[in-house]
Amino acid sequence: MNTIGHNFRFTSFGESHGLAVGGIVDGCPANIEIDFEAISTDLKRRRGNRADTTQRHETDEVEFVSGLKGGLTLGTPIAFFLRNGDCRSADYELLKDRFRAGHADYTYQARYGTRDHRGGGRASGRETATRVVAGNIAKQVLATVGVSVGAEVLKLAPERDGDTRGGAVVCHIRGIKAGVGDPIFGGLDSELAAAAMSIPSATAFEIGCGTAASDMNGSQFVDKWVAPFVTETNHCGGIQGGISNGNEITFTVHFHPVATIPEATQCISSDGTIEYLALGGRHDRCHVHRLPVVVEAMAAIAIANHIKL
Repeated sequence: MNTIGHNFRFTSFGESHGLAVGGIVDGCPANIEIDFEAISTDLKRRRGNRADTTQRHETDEVEFVSGLKGGLTLGTPIAFFLRNGDCRSADYELLKDRFRAGHADYTYQARYGTRDHRGGGRASGRETATRVVAGNIAKQVLATVGVSVGAEVLKLAPERDGDTRGGAVVCHIRGIKAGVGDPIFGGLDSELAAAAMSIPSATAFEIGCGTAASDMNGSQFVDKWVAPFVTETNHCGGIQGGISNGNEITFTVHFHPVATIPEATQCISSDGTIEYLALGGRHDRCHVHRLPVVVEAMAAIAIANHIKL
């Protein structure tokens, strides 16, 4: 599936070293004035400027081809793309018939019988640039109804020389009134979880106090009333029974470290031979600093799908 949402829908396309990556946003209301500088700012956040981030430098200039006129949305599908310019496909030639440990190389081959081995193809973090564009549009739409989405790095794994590291990002959604979402399989928390877990390298999702709840007693966990429909705590993360309760929605996403490490990488060839290879390519040592804006994007898309716009 390359599409998320029903009312507010986003479809992404493109591979890491293809001509471009892009997307289509459908279900966006008409007459929303789009702040293109805000989209550019979020794309810069995703690129990052730290020494431990990738040295691949894409301009990330968004080209909109439909759905806008004079900077206003038309209510029709918004299609856009970002050209891939700084590609070094030759760096990945060794992977044409080899599968890296810890990567999606083998699973894509098993699923489709083929794959784009250049830079990870569809499974590359490059694809998240399209989510940031669509997510920023969703954030701008949500702002018209008083909803805001923000995220930041919660923690990072200890730094170790010559190695990569993972971490976690916490997200806050403010301004949502009680009653948003659906019970059972359409729960707002379950859809936020699905959106967040679709981000490359995501390994766990926690709503509210998350796994800490498993160490609590019921008397400790319950968010007690202190005023009419106001609670003393927010252990549930703002969602109960799949529906918002009016509190801030808070969740945390955990990410594993980049699987391509600086030292020789274990690979297995098509004939089953295991070998260690020094692979080329440009990879992050720590990508977690670039992920808050991606988490925001996926959260905004999921929320926009539920709020009457």
